[in-house]
Amino acid sequence: MIILTGGAGMIGSVIAWHLNSILGRKDIIVVDDIQHQDQWNNLSKRTYIDYLDKDDLFPWLEKKQEIEAIIHMGAISATTETDFNKLLNQNIRYSQNLWRYASDHNVPFLYASSAATYGGGEFGYDDNEAELRKLRPLNAYGYSKQFFDQWAVQQVLAKEKTPPQWCGFKFFNVYGPNEYHKDRMASVVFHAFNQLKTEGEIRLFKSDRPDYKDGMQLRDFVYVKDAAAVVLHFLGHKKHSGIYNVGTGKASSFKALAESLVKSVKGDLNTIKYIDMPNDLKGKYQYFTEANIKKLKDAGYTKPFLSIEEGVEDYARNYLTKSDTYA
Repeated sequence: MIILTGGAGMIGSVIAWHLNSILGRKDIIVVDDIQHQDQWNNLSKRTYIDYLDKDDLFPWLEKKQEIEAIIHMGAISATTETDFNKLLNQNIRYSQNLWRYASDHNVPFLYASSAATYGGGEFGYDDNEAELRKLRPLNAYGYSKQFFDQWAVQQVLAKEKTPPQWCGFKFFNVYGPNEYHKDRMASVVFHAFNQLKTEGEIRLFKSDRPDYKDGMQLRDFVYVKDAAAVVLHFLGHKKHSGIYNVGTGKASSFKALAESLVKSVKGDLNTIKYIDMPNDLKGKYQYFTEANIKKLKDAGYTKPFLSIEEGVEDYARNYLTKSDTYA
């Protein structure tokens, strides 16, 4: 039996899709705190044993012993969240309590970290646990993920009781199906498609740095199906523990992303426009991210990642332009 928190979220629900469709697994307990009225659709095609509210998980766990792994994708994922008490309770304390349960019951623990921990990238994007203390996230969300990463590593270094396997996944810019509930935090691909559909244009942020042209800000965009595949690789390779980047290892520009989307829907490239960056993002906006995935490859993950063109095409043609858009 697998515990999957955040199972109604974007990455979590696609992990459930992978478990069902690729691995033939149905022995899943989905845990979440659904807030969006349409988010139940992310689970509508999935087969699982039961759904639990996040506040009901720990009482339920006290009665269960046959657990193969805990895949912890549940958290506040909004980079704009400013209430640190909420982040403390949901992104740190909840994760610490799950870690302790996994340690006490000898259960592998796989959890979501974030590339937001790298801040502006001044120290690079190397998933080396020994370098964690150098990182300076740009927002409270990133700091909450950084805090838990450091806490987990400290448990290991202090030789405290730990899960038999633990993996933290620093997800870079994930996009793809089942992100419809994320509102402003949904990917650029999702927003660009809807802008093109309803307003006839795609709007990208202008650069406010002289070293980057408009639309040439660079991110490591990773398709959600690839992100899920990485997590489940470690479910089958339990000898590996640590913090791992989850990205393609190749940065792409927002312009390339928008052009891939326009081509996928047979649109006009002249519909791509540039707008001023919102004030609340200035100074907190990453201009370049690119995952160092050597450590991931060393852990035996050799499956190629979809390019931005391939991922956007699959998303656009098989989900965004379909009436039944959920994976």
